Amino acid sequence: MTGYGRGEAIAGGISCTVEVRSVNSRFLEVVARLPRTLAQRENDLKELVRTQVSRGKVSVSVTLQRDQNGLPLSINTSAAKSYYKLLNQLRKAVNIREQVKLEHLLKFSEVLEAEEAKESDEEEWAVVQSGLRKALDALNAMRAQEGGEMAKDLKGRVEWMERALGEIEEKAKQRIPEERKRLEERVQLLVSDKAVIDQNRLELEMILLADKLDVTEECVRYRSHTKFFLEALGKKEPVGRTLSFLIQEMNREANTIGSKSNDAAIAHLVVRLKEELEKIREQLQNIE
Repeated sequence: MTGYGRGEAIAGGISCTVEVRSVNSRFLEVVARLPRTLAQRENDLKELVRTQVSRGKVSVSVTLQRDQNGLPLSINTSAAKSYYKLLNQLRKAVNIREQVKLEHLLKFSEVLEAEEAKESDEEEWAVVQSGLRKALDALNAMRAQEGGEMAKDLKGRVEWMERALGEIEEKAKQRIPEERKRLEERVQLLVSDKAVIDQNRLELEMILLADKLDVTEECVRYRSHTKFFLEALGKKEPVGRTLSFLIQEMNREANTIGSKSNDAAIAHLVVRLKEELEKIREQLQNIE
């Protein structure tokens, strides 16, 4: 599901801003944009995201800032003096009038030394984790709100399918006596002497025909799936894959009902059932 979360954290002169965005996807994909000093923490960040999100394409952007006293740099005074002396010697050797400036010295990386990388990394990563957790909490809050609205829509579609099943059952029951009458008429047209008709065989054929037309078993199984579907919607843990499986089973029962019911009205209801199932299936791809 789509969502956005933002988290901020400050500690030890380090301030961090984390923004997390997610869009719909069947699987989990995490894309991270980290400062260069935390590039080696990308896998750790993705693992932390996976503990909170199990589906969707998630983009994480991290921004770090240090106050003046917290910069992980120090001045190498001896190196600065040595470079200044060398530049002056070079200026005189080639007869250049321009004076040596600070910008010339800053071109040498040894003038500004980085502090111990490991210590700096640990401090920054601790702040990032705090900001990331806040951003993920905000993201999941927005996703939960969207999920609530989606659950209402899914419940409405399931309730309509329940009513449609009732109509299908009613129409299927009405067709049995109609098919019995039709079969008797066809037999009478084919056999002029009614005494030749084996009533026992005719009754047996009617029982077999009624069994073929009866969709009660399929409707019972369909309702069982919808019951579990609604129960799963009310759970707090991720149920997206469970719901997808139930929709597949509902679609299987709908196909069986359509093949058994040789009736235009029932076929029309089955088509609408399958349309609703397809709409639900598309939405379920975005649910955890």
